[in-house]
Amino acid sequence: MIPVQGFEGARVAVLGLGRSGRATCAALTAGGAIPLAWDESPDARARAEADRIALHDLSRAAWDQIACLVTSPGIPHLYPSPNRIIAAALDAGVPVDNDIGLFFRSYATEASMAFDQPPKVVAVTGSNGKSTTTALIHHILQAAGRPAQMAGNIGKAVLSIDPPQEGEVIVLELSSYQTELARALTPDIAVFTNLSPDHLDRHNGMGGYFAAKRRLFAEGGPDRAVIGVDQIEGQFLAGQLALAREDTRVIRIASARRLSGPGWNVFARKGFLAEFRHGKQVASVDLRAMPGLPGAHNHQNACAAYAVARSLGLAPRMIEDAMADFTGLPHRSQLVAEADGVRYVNDSKATNVESAAQALQAFERIRWIAGGLGKEGGISALLPHLGHVTKAYLIGHSAPDFALQMAEAPHEICGTIETAVARAMAEAQPGEVVLLAPAAASFDQFPDFEQRGEAFMAAVRAGLHDG
Repeated sequence: MIPVQGFEGARVAVLGLGRSGRATCAALTAGGAIPLAWDESPDARARAEADRIALHDLSRAAWDQIACLVTSPGIPHLYPSPNRIIAAALDAGVPVDNDIGLFFRSYATEASMAFDQPPKVVAVTGSNGKSTTTALIHHILQAAGRPAQMAGNIGKAVLSIDPPQEGEVIVLELSSYQTELARALTPDIAVFTNLSPDHLDRHNGMGGYFAAKRRLFAEGGPDRAVIGVDQIEGQFLAGQLALAREDTRVIRIASARRLSGPGWNVFARKGFLAEFRHGKQVASVDLRAMPGLPGAHNHQNACAAYAVARSLGLAPRMIEDAMADFTGLPHRSQLVAEADGVRYVNDSKATNVESAAQALQAFERIRWIAGGLGKEGGISALLPHLGHVTKAYLIGHSAPDFALQMAEAPHEICGTIETAVARAMAEAQPGEVVLLAPAAASFDQFPDFEQRGEAFMAAVRAGLHDG
């Protein structure tokens, strides 16, 4: 646990008692603060009480006696409108923060700063690839024998991690909800993967969404920034951070094109990762045979993780060996099984058209399982990416709408994921991939994308067993 500093003896309101909220209460208590905890969900309050967290109805709070309000990331604090309790705190002039802000003000202590090698923090943000990049960095560090912990939007709540050891690296995945509100953001290395439309209601459009991501680089000024420049937003951000073209504090990464110039560049083309410094090639890594990193989108993730590892002093060969052992994350291009020349891949996390498009470009011959609770526009934006799709098997609420959008492309409405898997398995030929990449939310049939992915894997294993 990271005891929260700066609030000893003070009352601190905590709104939202999920994983991060309960960890915040414990960390505040450990730091000598008095948490006043509340959640508007009765189930969440019951779980908090089971953890012996005292509840205080914040709708009746005496805000003049409260030093700070700490809110969970899923609770709106600005757009489309602030939660009523947050609005009351703001009206009373009470500072509003989140657990990420508390972490950055608390993780460094006099003892840890006295280490010969003080701990470092790597923070990863962006629209797609954050989780894989974060997990890959953590995996590389562990393979290299470096002490490392992973937290934030993946793994543990950030205040639940152990106090950092000498030379340890804390790797954080941070969402736009987290970076937008945190009052302190001071990573040693910050990573921006890419940007695509998401959470626009919470940020009042793309400009607000990008601004929330940009805060990670603007607030504390990381010692090094790793920036994906395949899009104009990344190019703009890298240009703002670099003092000159040859400024190696900014590492530009790309998976769609070759990068040039006198700075520090890492890019992937045709399955090979290349590192250039001052216009000269330093190293090359063959990504083509790495099963945990299929497709151009994962090659961008590999470039980001490689750049971070090189910034931390790891050798190219050591990084390459660690990448080769990376198995990927559950529900993200996850290889479930391979039988009779057919691969079965679970990408249930592909809940929007951008991530589904990346999955469809990662394989050559695809039996595509798609559908669920469709988002605005359906799958019309995916039509240019159906060249690798042999046939689609549509499930869930939006299956009829998706079928209309597919027009003459081969498809079948299957309804359930079990039926879709059975039909795809029956028709798949050697060399093909049965791919779950729904391009839709899961909430019509499953509580989350994880359970949808588990259902896919269970259906595949049952089919292979019966076969």
